This record gives sequence, structure tokens and C-alpha cells, in this order.
Amino acid sequence: MDRSVKLIVGLGNPGIEYQFTPHNLGYLTIDRIANNLGLEIRNRQCRALTARAVIGGQPVILAKPETFMNLSGLSVRELVAEYQADVKSDLTVIYDELDLPLGTMRIRQRGSSAGHNGMESILGALATDEFLRIRLGIAPDRKIADSVKFVLTPFRKAQLKVVDEILDAAADAVEVILKEGPAAAMNRFNRKPEDSSGQ
Repeated sequence: MDRSVKLIVGLGNPGIEYQFTPHNLGYLTIDRIANNLGLEIRNRQCRALTARAVIGGQPVILAKPETFMNLSGLSVRELVAEYQADVKSDLTVIYDELDLPLGTMRIRQRGSSAGHNGMESILGALATDEFLRIRLGIAPDRKIADSVKFVLTPFRKAQLKVVDEILDAAADAVEVILKEGPAAAMNRFNRKPEDSSGQ
């Protein structure tokens, strides 16, 4: 029984100045998964930092493309080729989503990039939108004039607890996807968060 390796790719920008910015939630999720497993993401291949893992009994490659966000597809295409991955069943891409409130998560099996440059690059490189993605909300609580500046500005201290919780939830979602499949993960994680603001 040949089980192909699963590719779990988190999008972000390399460099310490970008580390804790909204645009790096994909990277931060990969770091959280690795941390939970006691791994370091430090192998360099396919223009990405990678680590091998086993999650839910499945062989997994955790990857953080180092091409900068807007060229993420170059790395993802090389990873898919290197591991002969079936894009539809073996690839999961984790990234930030400006259309969702901070602290929310949506798992989808296909769809457009919704203006996300990293996803745009991947869709172009793979020539398909049929792959799993975990979208992590970063929408601000007020109108912003400059979305580029916003996604590259570090999280405020007041947001870090919510960020921490969504990273845990995203790591859990990856595990459910690998153990039980995408449908189970979508059922469990695509719910709206409880409104705790009391409004």
C-alpha cells in the first residue's frame, strides 16, 4: 500500500522583520506544528525550509517557502514535483485571509485567491485551484487605508492571545485533516466562533 507523502505548506515572508506579522500566519502555523512535535524546520529544499514528520499516521513534509510571498508558487510547484504529490489529495496550503475576522478559520477544497498574492502565485504555478487550503482570518476591527502595510505590520500585543489560539486551532485542523479527512475538519472548524463580546 503506497501512501504518498502529504505536503503541508504555510505561506509567509522570510526575515525576522516579518516574523510576527499577519501575512506570516501560515509560517507561524508550521512553526507551531513543528514545535508541538519537537521538530525544527531547517532542511533547505525546493526553495523552502522543510521538515519531515508523521502526523495522524501519515508521512508529512512541513514546508515554509522562502521565495517571499508573491512567488510562493515557485516553491510549491517544486515541492509537488519533488514528492510526486497529488495536488488534490496531498497538498494543504495555510495562509492569512483579509476577508475573515482575526481568530477565525475556514477550510476549503478549492476556490480563487481572493486577491491573496501568495495564493495567486500558487494557482498560477499549479494551474489548478483543486487543493485544500486553511484560511486564517486577519481582518482588522476597523477600516484600514493601506492593506499592504497592515499585513506587514507586527501584531499588537493585545492581539497575541487570539493569534496564539488560532495557531493552536490551525495545528489541530491539520491533524484532523490527516487523520479523518478534509470533510471532518471542515465540519469541525468552519463554524463561526462564539460571540464573546456580549453584543
